[in-house]
Amino acid sequence: MKFTELQLNEQLLEALSYMNFEEATPIQEQAIPIILDNKDVIACAQTGTGKTGAFVIPILNKLTGKKDTSINTLIIVPTRELAVQIEQQIQGLSYFISVSSMAIYGGGAGQDWNEQKRALTEGCDIIVATPGKLLSHLKLGYVKFDQVKHLVLDEADRMLDMGFIDDLNMIFKYLPQEKQTLMFSATMPPKIRTLAKRIQKDPKEISLEISKPAEGVTQKAIMTTDDDQKLKVLIDLIRQREDYTSILVFASRKSSVSFIVRKLKRAGLNADGLSSNLEQDDREEVLRKYRAKRIRILVATDVMSRGIDIKDINMVVNYDVPSEAEDYVHRIGRTARAQTKGEAVTFINDKDIPKVWRIEQLIESTIPKSQPDEKFGAGPQWREKKAGGGQNHKRHKGGKKKHFRHKQR
Repeated sequence: MKFTELQLNEQLLEALSYMNFEEATPIQEQAIPIILDNKDVIACAQTGTGKTGAFVIPILNKLTGKKDTSINTLIIVPTRELAVQIEQQIQGLSYFISVSSMAIYGGGAGQDWNEQKRALTEGCDIIVATPGKLLSHLKLGYVKFDQVKHLVLDEADRMLDMGFIDDLNMIFKYLPQEKQTLMFSATMPPKIRTLAKRIQKDPKEISLEISKPAEGVTQKAIMTTDDDQKLKVLIDLIRQREDYTSILVFASRKSSVSFIVRKLKRAGLNADGLSSNLEQDDREEVLRKYRAKRIRILVATDVMSRGIDIKDINMVVNYDVPSEAEDYVHRIGRTARAQTKGEAVTFINDKDIPKVWRIEQLIESTIPKSQPDEKFGAGPQWREKKAGGGQNHKRHKGGKKKHFRHKQR
């Protein structure tokens, strides 16, 4: 469906055309008419499906011609990167309409705080905020949310996973009862449905494919033993793909990010890292360089898996298997976006095998596994999960377990 079929005003259609947005994605096609009809929405759609546009576009349509300076829309997100990303998209789409926006997040200088306070006190049409920083402003008493007409919770599942539920409950107390509430989430666990029942009124539910990797992602895994072998395999993997201009490597710990970056640079590869250890300005500079292809390889932590909106990422490497199965989907969702092709490679060591069982159960498919090139030595053997949930092992005298490693089926 084309955007011209969605009953949007001419100014917004002109902005969409200017940004080369012509065809609505499935989530946009389903959500935009419901939001324009002022109904609450709970939507489940994974990364890369265009869900930001699904709520930003109809809200901007409603704001066209707004005269007063009151805060009309509050969008709450889990990370500063996502706040910046959404606010930038709002700026782009509101180019032909008079709508103001401000991103509220931590990690900046005192000047940033003053600019945020000015927007919250003097008025701004759309506020995009992380929970903690927004709550810091609210507690000082100068924020007026009495005119808020739209509340959006983006990446709602991630916010609950990160422990923001108490902050969210505090924020809700500052908002009027009568408003349109939109919840967007990549997964739909029971805690999301519980929250929806509490804060929404008869929401319309939209559900695209839940927790499934995009069809364009070629997935595979390599059995590896330790960091030494992982790094050798990673460097070799990258060198074999000289035509890849954008590679994203995920590590589970901040300390691993700097370690991997040092090793990649020592191997003569153009790499940089992104983690919460960096100041906000430095993080934004790294992302700018990565978007501009001045950095070929970006190494990041899990907290970045939903906050990086970069087009044309050729390959995602899971240096560490994520602890949560859903995070695997979010990580590899960084590639093969908008119906393009991409590659996702995961390094699996022996203790990671149960995590991969859970991932394969979630995505309802088997990830092809292989050994490293023989020049790097053998990795552990894959073992299948027994029916009933146990591992393939037998007990020997003394109560110790002896594992029998089975070759991949």
